[in-house]
Amino acid sequence: MSTVEQLQEVTDKSSRIVFFGGAGVSTESGIPDFRSVDGIYNMKYDYPPEQILSHTFFERNTAEFYRFYRDKMLCLDKKPNKAHLKLAELERAGKLSAVVTQNIDGLHQAAGSKRVYELHGSVLRNHCRKCRKFFTAEYIKNSEGVPVCDCGGVIKPDVVLYEEGLDDSVVNGALNAIMTADTLIIAGTSLTVYPAAGFVRYFRGDTLVLINRDKTPLDKQADLVFHDKVGELLDRIVIK
Repeated sequence: MSTVEQLQEVTDKSSRIVFFGGAGVSTESGIPDFRSVDGIYNMKYDYPPEQILSHTFFERNTAEFYRFYRDKMLCLDKKPNKAHLKLAELERAGKLSAVVTQNIDGLHQAAGSKRVYELHGSVLRNHCRKCRKFFTAEYIKNSEGVPVCDCGGVIKPDVVLYEEGLDDSVVNGALNAIMTADTLIIAGTSLTVYPAAGFVRYFRGDTLVLINRDKTPLDKQADLVFHDKVGELLDRIVIK
């Protein structure tokens, strides 16, 4: 198993680190992940969460979608953890060039990160489908039934649902960051969700670091592998 000293050495020599993170980055903030034993995909609902969080379900059962969405997806009281804070610190120090995240909670920005590519969107942005008026996550949380704009249009979260494609500009920015990175840190993801999991193939830099509680398909290809909590590990890195 890799050591913290090795990770410290990689951090010291790197100037274009890119961090690619999944749900495991936010679990330390108290946000449940999707696929672990205690994740939201293993809770009981009238429909499977994968079905509820699909474009088709949103169109056909909008009220039921929002009942689940308010209950399980809007974790607005959660705060950035040690992982989010350390990444923002690395960016301020000129060591980290970008964060690429599969999470939709906005905690990287809350911690102070500036260059964040949100592959799956964000619960913090919501727009009327008719007039494009912006609404906050708090507005959605406090509304009842299907949230509707003054113009009569249905409000939709800026979250990429199943059956929907990723935003081209976000994808291009994320891929460019990964391709120009000298170190890629992949953390808190099982690397099983595509197309996001395929992004790591574009890395051409020096060091691939993998941090995840469980084993992943890339463990054998990584230069450093840690089966630890992301925040607790990154917090031990000293920025010089």
